[in-house]
Amino acid sequence: MLVPGDAKHPALGQTLWQGDDGFTRAGVAWDWVSMPAGVVAMVDPMALITNVQFLTAEGEVLAPFESARQLNEIVHTLPWQYEVQRALSGLH
Repeated sequence: MLVPGDAKHPALGQTLWQGDDGFTRAGVAWDWVSMPAGVVAMVDPMALITNVQFLTAEGEVLAPFESARQLNEIVHTLPWQYEVQRALSGLH
């Protein structure tokens, strides 16, 4: 989803990244907003949507807060900001 924005309103949208290993598909999505100087940022790093479940070494499901930390580490390795900026530049 992409809302282009204008002089009074920033561009905003949602991005989805997914991957699969041939058997299972995993994905994570989040909202973003454009900031001054062409920077895009996550709206709320704690509000990631995913079908991924993280487990401890003992096989226990991680609490939502801990899972959000793990997901944020993954998101920060992705080139999502570049892809959003590329999509935004295609609108002009």
